[in-house]
Amino acid sequence: MTRSSIFLDAQQQIHQVTFGQTRLRIEDITAIAQHGLPVKLTDSADFWHRIDAGVAFLDQLLDEDGVIYGVTTGYGDSVTVRVPLHQVYELPVHLTRFHGCGLGQEFSYQQSRAILATRLCSLSQGYSGVSRDLLARLVDFLNHDITPCIPQEGSVGASGDLTPLSYVAGAMIGERDVMYRQVRRPAVEVMQELGWQPLTLRPKEGLAVMNGTAVMTGLACLAYERADYLTKLSSRVTAMMSLALKGNSHHFDDILFSVKPHPGQNEVAGWIRHDLNHHEHPRNADRLQDRYSIRCAPHIIGVLRDSLPWFRQMIENELNSANDNPIVDGIGEHVLHGGHFYGGHIAMVMDSMKTAVANLADLHDRQMALLMDTRYNNGLPANLSAAAPERRFINHGFKAVQIGCSAWTAEALKLTMPASVFSRSTECHNQDKVSMGTIAARDCLRVLELTEQVLAASLLAVQQAMRLRVLRKELALDSLMPELQAMLQRLGEQHALVDEDRQLEAELRQLIGAIQQQQFALYQE
Repeated sequence: MTRSSIFLDAQQQIHQVTFGQTRLRIEDITAIAQHGLPVKLTDSADFWHRIDAGVAFLDQLLDEDGVIYGVTTGYGDSVTVRVPLHQVYELPVHLTRFHGCGLGQEFSYQQSRAILATRLCSLSQGYSGVSRDLLARLVDFLNHDITPCIPQEGSVGASGDLTPLSYVAGAMIGERDVMYRQVRRPAVEVMQELGWQPLTLRPKEGLAVMNGTAVMTGLACLAYERADYLTKLSSRVTAMMSLALKGNSHHFDDILFSVKPHPGQNEVAGWIRHDLNHHEHPRNADRLQDRYSIRCAPHIIGVLRDSLPWFRQMIENELNSANDNPIVDGIGEHVLHGGHFYGGHIAMVMDSMKTAVANLADLHDRQMALLMDTRYNNGLPANLSAAAPERRFINHGFKAVQIGCSAWTAEALKLTMPASVFSRSTECHNQDKVSMGTIAARDCLRVLELTEQVLAASLLAVQQAMRLRVLRKELALDSLMPELQAMLQRLGEQHALVDEDRQLEAELRQLIGAIQQQQFALYQE
């Protein structure tokens, strides 16, 4: 794996990301999107020679009246329409305009930054025939915190993310809205305020910005980090569930897992084993084996953990690709017409990831059901209510939270239907086989959100269960691993014991935010 272009200073604080120099990693994109990292273009002479050669070669072909798709022809099925040379500079503007039909909710601030950075990475490969001015404008948008307002719906994921990316191209020419300093404004007004001129798109530049996989790939980068974190949080919650249910820590024995050598699964088992440290409860003699949602948790979480390396490989290969059409090799003087805009690899990753993540929601929904039910929770009160005996008749503890978990899990499982198999023939059957990668990515983000909700509820419930064990002197707090003690202390400070029924929405939302911001320190890899 290549070294990240992100570098650290003496205080280990990330400074910036350089484009056009080395392969970027998922972490580069997420750092730009989530932490506002500034970006720059490399000063490599070879890089700028490749950029300038592409522009010069296209100009040469225009002078020679060459036929270039999307430059001297119409788009898609209109490839047979020859565009007069005096109109080739108008053509990219029309491309941005007629694709301005996106609908649905708009991508978030962080998602829009990920999209901008991903498109910049592709164009910085130097095979798209774009100018220095266009690259510089993308850099300026990121460094001045300008994000185009991009509707989420309208891409079929082949011919690229045309409609959503038209909002990037349109913003650069001053014809769409942007978010600037947290205020929605017309792009042209923001440019005037900053002393900029709207960009004039050269021939091929509208197509270069729009005809690629930047939306689905940017979303995939954000999804990857969330999925990675959830494998760790799921492992921690499972360990806590085992303790709360008086589980059998030997289910995670290292010898046991040595005979089924999936590395991610074994890593998960090792994390749980570390948290439990073979902590033993007095056990009922008739229950040798815990139920599957505890005993098989490493096997369930491990599927996602073992899939992460190939998810990363496919996402980062797409991220570091020139994925528009045509490809312009200015140095070798070739214009190559192909289908690199096709988002099949990202579609497969997102469809696979959302299935593996939804299984985590299902796992923790089952664990929650065990905690609530006095038939299975080894002596805990019904629904984990900590009500005093005389108040138990009217208090219901986590009953509705468990119902919520079931609802969120059902929705997550419903969304695992693969989007990539629902190809539609569009655009006069020119785009007759498409990837649906952007829909898969949006589905995956929703599944991640629902699973984070299930995990927040599980964490709130299991910490109550463990505290009840401590109060009953069935579990000694100082017998736990330091990491678990610290986590219980933090949760206890923020969430009072549910002894009398109260509204838990605000506490759940707080925990969801902490999970999404990855505030809980978990395992070191």
